[in-house]
Amino acid sequence: MRASDVIRNALFALYFVAFFAYLFLPLGIMGAATFNESRFPTVTPWQGTTLQWFNELWADAAMWQSLWTSVVIAFFVVLVSLPIGTAAALVLTSLHQKARGPLYAVMVSPLLTPGVVIGIATLVLWRQLGVGGGVFLIVVAQSSYIICYVMLMIAARLQRFDRTQEEAALGLGASKFMVFRRVLLPFLKPALIAAAFLAVLQSIENYNTTLFVRGFDTPLTVYIATKVRTGLTPAVNALALIMITASILGAIAYEVLRRREARRKANLA
Repeated sequence: MRASDVIRNALFALYFVAFFAYLFLPLGIMGAATFNESRFPTVTPWQGTTLQWFNELWADAAMWQSLWTSVVIAFFVVLVSLPIGTAAALVLTSLHQKARGPLYAVMVSPLLTPGVVIGIATLVLWRQLGVGGGVFLIVVAQSSYIICYVMLMIAARLQRFDRTQEEAALGLGASKFMVFRRVLLPFLKPALIAAAFLAVLQSIENYNTTLFVRGFDTPLTVYIATKVRTGLTPAVNALALIMITASILGAIAYEVLRRREARRKANLA
């Protein structure tokens, strides 16, 4: 092997290690702090191994209430964002190239708008209509930009769709609704599932927009930010560790099911 190849492989390995260390080292430290007896989330100094923070997490009714509020908000955000984002992607991909550019710029503009601006604008507008802050305004404010993520994911999937399948189905007597339900929707299913998960994650982790429109409701991110000011304990780390573990197990289960389905289709072929 040439010296240049050795150097290139070594640099690639170094980059690979550094990349994953950058991603996972903070999560590892956060997870380790969950088992430290220190009342502040830290791994240094290590004051002893304990599971008490899981007990404190279980006893923290306010945190569980804030998590439930975030789950409810995320559920309604998905209900709003998925159909509107899908409809926007269908419209965008069906237009002529000259009209597609300006419309695309308008549709993705919420992604370029700071979350603070979206939150304040939503609050000011709906207060003029007599609607105060709360779950409803949080859903409206978050959906205004999460729809863009859904649209982009569905539009990317539609770029690979063979339009002749629609024409063939219509030529055989199928209605447009049947074509959408039996041809287009199954093709979009992977993108729809991915977009739904992305919408949930974007909703739960959002802070800037949510802060201005929350009213008297307290989602998880706002609750954690409040705890940072009043006294954060590793009970928050315990919740984060549980959520990360659940995400990893879900990803592994999905990959196992996907490979099993791929093998089943290969055997049938």
